[in-house]
Amino acid sequence: MSTHAHAQPGESGHAAGRAEPQTAEEITRRRFMANATITIGGVIGLVLAIPIVGSLIPDVGAGGATWTPLDAAGWKELQSATDKAVKIDFNLRTKDAYLPMQSVPESVWGIKVKDVAKFKAARTDLFTPAGKDELPYEIVTMGFVLFSPICPHLGCRYNYDSDSNKFLCPCHGSQFDELGAHIAGPAARGLDPLPLREQSGGAQVEWIRYKATIPDRIVVSYSS
Repeated sequence: MSTHAHAQPGESGHAAGRAEPQTAEEITRRRFMANATITIGGVIGLVLAIPIVGSLIPDVGAGGATWTPLDAAGWKELQSATDKAVKIDFNLRTKDAYLPMQSVPESVWGIKVKDVAKFKAARTDLFTPAGKDELPYEIVTMGFVLFSPICPHLGCRYNYDSDSNKFLCPCHGSQFDELGAHIAGPAARGLDPLPLREQSGGAQVEWIRYKATIPDRIVVSYSS
């Protein structure tokens, strides 16, 4: 007796049907579903990235910052300043994965804030409507504010003009008033403040670089 199974009528036609190429409509539908999945995944990734990027800002209140001493003479000059900005030098210690620790000359611009309410009214980009700091560190410290020397437009180094009492960027013409508020040019926001603290009679700064060209402050790097 033969043990081979015989194909039932219609079986071979069913198998052949499964092997037939897809129609143009089916291929288009599959491509649409694949592209939609990629798009939705990208949107979800962007939404998740926003709080992740925000978490990169060092929590100076919890000891997450690396503090660098400011030049003593510059700090003393700022303390005795009136309505003019003061440039304060310091040596920024940095290290990456390929080079040993380095000491790089840097500077910040400091201003004395006589009227905190006026400063908050002028710098609404830094505070909530209730007057709370938008950034995870105190912006006005001991009556002073330190500004990063990097223009928030495209990363050039701006200058301070004492005659007009304005900060002027020579690269693309952005201008900022004596409180760092944007008043002219292509910059998308005002000057970026940096954390400041007093330590043993001196002053220390936390160096943070924010992403340029955009209104929001997103951290690119900070000293380590």
